[in-house]
Amino acid sequence: MLPLERQKKMLDLLTVKKVLKMNELTKELDISVDTLRRDIHLLVGQGKIEKIYGGIKLADRFGESSMEDRMVNHLEEKEQIARKCSEFIQDGDCIYIDSGSTTYQIAKYIKHKKQLTVITGSIPVIQELMNSEIELIIIGGKIRKEEQSVVAFDYIFNFHELNVRKAFICCSGITIERGISDYNLEEAVTRKKMIDLSQEVIVAADNTKFGKDVTVSIAPLDRIDTIVTDANIDRSFQAKFKKTGMNLVIADS
Repeated sequence: MLPLERQKKMLDLLTVKKVLKMNELTKELDISVDTLRRDIHLLVGQGKIEKIYGGIKLADRFGESSMEDRMVNHLEEKEQIARKCSEFIQDGDCIYIDSGSTTYQIAKYIKHKKQLTVITGSIPVIQELMNSEIELIIIGGKIRKEEQSVVAFDYIFNFHELNVRKAFICCSGITIERGISDYNLEEAVTRKKMIDLSQEVIVAADNTKFGKDVTVSIAPLDRIDTIVTDANIDRSFQAKFKKTGMNLVIADS
């Protein structure tokens, strides 16, 4: 079977079954794991499928995917990014952790930090750190159930009394021309506020976010200090971002 035929069959199978595991695909297509990985890498690059834990699914072309899906999609890459982000955090810091599936992973790697204060609107981050010695501050506002977050849009919160050293921000899209963007206005407003307040802004984003400019603009690249991503980022993006002078950090695989 030719590569194009294999890839078309893979997409056809995914239209019938929402998620396919790697062992299912190797049997169904009668190919090796290495061949399957090459096909998957190509289809992911074309934006047709997404990798999830242990398998693949069709790419979500209709806006923001659910928090539950994003918690397992590209999990390995998000954990790599989170570990790298944790290296930016020092004992005694006051940091902001955004409400996103990648930034949530950061919480797992900072529990040993001393005298750390974490400001967040992410309910999963709060649950992760609740029994640690980290001081937690939750922003006030409306709960977005689908995102499992609290947003401060049009609500009273004394943001300007906070001394935030580092903000770890999520986004759904990154381009050189437009910077970072997201699907939800309320999340974007909160992120803009935290970017304005923070001494250092670090965007945590897996490789699938690059080249996308989605609904709501958050900030241009000149408002961002560092972007941390995974090793699967397309090399063409690496070269383009290097020309801008942007500090693009690639997490170890």
